[in-house]
Amino acid sequence: MARVGQDVLVGRSADCRALDDLVGAVRLGLSRSLVIAGEAGIGKTRLLRYTAQAAGGLRTVSIAGVGSELRLGFAALHRMLVPFLDRIGRLPGPQRDALGSAFGLSAGPPADRFLVGLGTLTLLADVAAEQPLIWLVDDAQWLDRESLEVLGFVGRRLHADSLGLLFGVREPSPELAALDGLPTRRLGGLEPAAARALLATRVPGPVNARVAARIIAETGGNPLALLELAGLLTADQLAGRSPLPQRLPAGRGMQGHFLRQVKLLPLDTRSLLLLASAAAGDDPAVLWRAAALLGLGPDAAGPAVAQDILSLDPRVQFRHPLIRSAVYEGARLGDRLRVHDVWASIAGQDGNPDEAAWHRAAATVVPEEQVAADLERSAARAERRGGYVAQAAFLTRAAELTLDGHHRAMRLFAAAQAHLAAGDSALAEALLDQAAPGLAAAGMHVAAQRLRASIAVFFSRHKDVPALLLDTVAAVDPPDVPLIREMLFEAMQAALVARQYTTGTTLAEVARAALRAPRDPAGVVNVTDLLLDGFATRTAVGYPAAVPLLRAAVAASFTGEQPAAAGIPATILGWFAADDLWDDQGRRAMLKRAEAAQRRHGALGALRITLAGLTTGEAWAGRPAEAEACYLEAAEISASVGVPAPATTGVLLELRAWQGREDESRALAEMTAQWGQQRGAAVLEVFAWMGLTVLELGLGRYSEALSWGMRIYDDDPPGFGNRILPEIVESGVRGGDRAAAAAALARLADRATASGTPWALGMLARSRALLARSGDAEIFYLAAIAQLTGTLVRTELARAHLLYGEWLRRQKRRRDARSQLHTAYGMFNAMGAAAFSRRTRAELLAAGDRPDQPAGRPGPDLTPQETQVCRLAAAGATNAEIATHLFVTTSTVEYHLSKVFRKLDITSRRQLATALAH
Repeated sequence: MARVGQDVLVGRSADCRALDDLVGAVRLGLSRSLVIAGEAGIGKTRLLRYTAQAAGGLRTVSIAGVGSELRLGFAALHRMLVPFLDRIGRLPGPQRDALGSAFGLSAGPPADRFLVGLGTLTLLADVAAEQPLIWLVDDAQWLDRESLEVLGFVGRRLHADSLGLLFGVREPSPELAALDGLPTRRLGGLEPAAARALLATRVPGPVNARVAARIIAETGGNPLALLELAGLLTADQLAGRSPLPQRLPAGRGMQGHFLRQVKLLPLDTRSLLLLASAAAGDDPAVLWRAAALLGLGPDAAGPAVAQDILSLDPRVQFRHPLIRSAVYEGARLGDRLRVHDVWASIAGQDGNPDEAAWHRAAATVVPEEQVAADLERSAARAERRGGYVAQAAFLTRAAELTLDGHHRAMRLFAAAQAHLAAGDSALAEALLDQAAPGLAAAGMHVAAQRLRASIAVFFSRHKDVPALLLDTVAAVDPPDVPLIREMLFEAMQAALVARQYTTGTTLAEVARAALRAPRDPAGVVNVTDLLLDGFATRTAVGYPAAVPLLRAAVAASFTGEQPAAAGIPATILGWFAADDLWDDQGRRAMLKRAEAAQRRHGALGALRITLAGLTTGEAWAGRPAEAEACYLEAAEISASVGVPAPATTGVLLELRAWQGREDESRALAEMTAQWGQQRGAAVLEVFAWMGLTVLELGLGRYSEALSWGMRIYDDDPPGFGNRILPEIVESGVRGGDRAAAAAALARLADRATASGTPWALGMLARSRALLARSGDAEIFYLAAIAQLTGTLVRTELARAHLLYGEWLRRQKRRRDARSQLHTAYGMFNAMGAAAFSRRTRAELLAAGDRPDQPAGRPGPDLTPQETQVCRLAAAGATNAEIATHLFVTTSTVEYHLSKVFRKLDITSRRQLATALAH
């Protein structure tokens, strides 16, 4: 693409301005990420070069994806970070260890890619603190998946670090999901005027307007195709003096054009190009070593360099990726096998056994056990680095080269496990299907079915998992109780999520199966044992008998460093158990322990669940800003790990319901419930019904609230079935269905008494007051307020004051009523519960008071992330500790604190606690 003057590319002025803005922000100490997407030849590489030229005085690092590295986990990231690895010792221990493991620099457990991401972010921020840095990543679609996920993680967390991250990618595809959420500019073909201007600047001699229009139409304005096609035409054809060919080689034909161009080169030059097309790296010195093994000398490069097909300075690079593809795909099979054999020898000489194994396999066309065994050893090394995509690729190719049926099945099984660990469940399922006959013959049926269940969970097919695992449990012979209970725990978690959508069995059957497989009374009791037995007992026996087990599980959860500390099932069931107990204190303590463990382990999949639980906890505590911050981080993590938004929106719905944001609440409820129905995840429908019940109560629509609440009452799901009972009592009494209210109160009395927590007893007293005779109600209201005052559920305390005030007004005790209603009104306003605030104001007006309209929230408007940073700093956390906690950089923490200080009009961290209190 031609340049106009010194700065702007033809037809790309808006894109150049966007890139200038990115560079300018980095110069000012901020950070920016941008993805430039478009088809091959559209101009992405030229825009990256424009950025490098515009970034004078800044440090720029350029890298291009290489297709041959796709299967080598963290290979691209390693190439990018090589100049900075001398700084790795400055990183916090977990980040240093993760990067060291990923790059094979140190022994250790498999690298968690999110800790690798945080280590990369911290490392780059350290470099940028000395000189602003811009990373230019071309052909990002050819990066290995692990590297791409790390870069996406980094890109979403850049804020104030003097860092820029610019990607050039082909049109978005599922393989590029790691970059979802980053700002993106999609490049289309040049407008006709710009395309004509480009032809005029690059084509010697005149170009007829009709010919130009034909070229532009055939190429869709693609700059590379424009110039390549124009280069194929004679001067007379361009000038319109000779007819054009009936078919022009545009679009897909360009690869054929490049291949024909290459075939005109000398044989040695073609051999060198094929060698370069199969290379994993771009070092010219390494290419010449490989060339020497083929008997190729320096003269072989001349024709390709002269025709601008290949560049060797400063690195090996084809003019366009389509040329590289044309060279490799157009070569004869025997020639491709020969160059892969050469590269295997070079990799072996350089001490790179994994690359050598891969090239040796590419040079092999019939089963060969030695080659397959080498690939299997490479897979083991990839697993230790956390490179699960590479592990899966090595094992899959090893299976293809394995003749023995048993060994082939085992390698396919291991490849399926690796694909699942990498997040590619479709390939995992396909490979497991291939392996199934051999696994059955090898007595691996149980292991295969457990993997199939894990794949179903990944696909959100929870409904299929319980029956699958129950069948597998029955096949365990001889009985292995610990293994059986592990599978029953997985079945229980899936059944609690799927509930009525469960196929082939029921939650009750899972519960009875669990009770028939008691744990060893002499063995160590772990949290999963307690959760399994607790929920099985609640389902099959009854709530009171389950309380001691569930209480012990909540108290013990996340108190050690066991491998399950970061697990998603334990997090979900621990959350449900605490809610089922009305244990607000134990709930918060458990979730905070979980949060600390999951952040320490980099277990973001489980952390998003914990943050979702904390969202509702903060909402109940009357702290909407903190709830919002927890939800936003959970949503960001969901995006980064590929979890669709509706899987998390249920907790946001409850927050919005408390805030009285009706339209948004109803939209969230519809989205959450529909997704739950589609995926067979009934628990998401329950989230929707719970949020709508709270919303309707705040709006004073009691019949509607009762309708939603009864859906939960009838199903009685743990974690929700108890919390809904006071709502049914209130909506039943206010809506005229005292029978429903009385039935809910009877269940509530049985369970709240068994639980015995202040939250439970407070809700019981408040509900009894609503159904009590006039002479008895007041003592229950006072008892409810006394119990709830000591809890974290401030919303329920405020509602107790509201209901007591409403009762007092109806008893003609207007002065006493105004006192209670003012308390409720102040609490609701402070916590942003607009609908309940309006309901309380109406009661105050009816009681003869004239309360002020609620003002906006007092004080400065802190963003959710500023609120998180502020509270952590006020609690004494250092900037480095805050950065680790929030998965950001210290520069970003400093940036947020500087804004907080200005908004709060303070000058010291010591003033934060006081400022927040006000």
